[in-house]
Amino acid sequence: MEKQEYRILIKHCFLMGKTSEQSLQWLQKCYPTSAPSRTIVYRWFSEFKMGRTSTEDAPRSGRPKEATNVEIVKQVHRIVLCGRKVKLRELAEAVGISKERAGYILHDLLEMKKLSERSVPRLLTVDQKQQRVDDSTAGLALLQRNRADFFRRFVMMDETWVHYA
Repeated sequence: MEKQEYRILIKHCFLMGKTSEQSLQWLQKCYPTSAPSRTIVYRWFSEFKMGRTSTEDAPRSGRPKEATNVEIVKQVHRIVLCGRKVKLRELAEAVGISKERAGYILHDLLEMKKLSERSVPRLLTVDQKQQRVDDSTAGLALLQRNRADFFRRFVMMDETWVHYA
């Protein structure tokens, strides 16, 4: 269950006139493995006593993380593929985002890491995955178009290893 749902349950208990301790015991009985802590229940009870009606998080100060959108991720990916020796600082300046956000996009979203001055994918890149999908689709289209010719051209076999002395 999510935080928002627990807050709604705490508010419901508050409106029904239960104490914070009764609410905590009820939540622990109903949700033994995921109930909120005593501190959380007491804090939300005090918030509701002070007149708060919303169960959503209060807005926080600071700039929102707007740098992680699809267009910026694609732009970072394109820049890295064009020049693999690009530095993180240069990448951030070219896209117009912070160095930390550029690092997050590069490492966590694109799953790339730095190896001997070049960013390389940890696994297959998005382009390599798409190439495999395109090749498989073309092979299936060829199979559906002419099944006999397909099997005549493509021979698949299993390797058998024979060990002898």
